[in-house]
Amino acid sequence: QVQLVESGGGLVQPGGSLRLSCAASGIISSINSMGWYRRAPGKQRELVATSGGNTNYADSVKGRFTISRDNVKNTVHLQMNSLKPEDTAVYYCNAEARRSLVGGPRVYWGQGTQVTVSS
Repeated sequence: QVQLVESGGGLVQPGGSLRLSCAASGIISSINSMGWYRRAPGKQRELVATSGGNTNYADSVKGRFTISRDNVKNTVHLQMNSLKPEDTAVYYCNAEARRSLVGGPRVYWGQGTQVTVSS
């Protein structure tokens, strides 16, 4: 089993910053991509940012959020600047990974970390 553990969530004022981190552990042969998703109250889960061969961002966070990935440490980070109340959500780490050289990759999820943007 591949395990993903998020950290760095919390309460921040509008305009503030937070840095989320996610570490992958377990039996891992390779990781194709890692990313962040979020689910706001009353809304569906949505893509925030992913890092594979390239990086992708949701339009709502472009210019404010930056995703970075360390392929050696199997970690991914999300630097969130200029936070807005609408960024309030549970943020989930995601990874597409293989546990061996045979077979295909699987998708794994972390438990999530709460981000609250409020005065």
